Amino acid sequence: MRQQNSKPAIVSANGCGCLVLLICIGLMGAIIIPTFLARLNKGDRSEVRLTVTSMSRAQQAYFAEKSAFATSFEALKICIQTDTTNYKYSLRSTKQAAFNYGVSKEEKLKSWVGAVFAVPDKEVEPNAAKDEISTIRIFCQADDPGTIKPADPTYKNGKIACGQGTTELTN
Repeated sequence: MRQQNSKPAIVSANGCGCLVLLICIGLMGAIIIPTFLARLNKGDRSEVRLTVTSMSRAQQAYFAEKSAFATSFEALKICIQTDTTNYKYSLRSTKQAAFNYGVSKEEKLKSWVGAVFAVPDKEVEPNAAKDEISTIRIFCQADDPGTIKPADPTYKNGKIACGQGTTELTN
């Protein structure tokens, strides 16, 4: 019978460990950096989404109380900055609708528009009282990044839709 050598074999890497480490760091950088940059853009998107959504909800509350849409931020009584690093916020109201804009100040970001429409309840709910009015809202994002105010959403024949060059986003 022969005895087997029970000593572990020693393998010398002679620099291979450094090369493997550099490759791992490079791969991690290739994965982490794009993810980090994507999160930065989502942070910008979160800002505009939250602000335009808040403006639209405030318009709905204002309409429920006053039977009209607010024409200024002061009337809405919401505390938002109308001019941030990435966006400029504004609003426009008519008798039938309020439009809330988050217009990008950077070519790489997309602009948003939210709209609130005053509609007869009969158009939304067939069994509703004849003279009751409700509000419905829609949120739209520009299809392309840029610093141009997006097209206004529309309300026609009982349906709301985003304007040309914008896409509806779920609330």
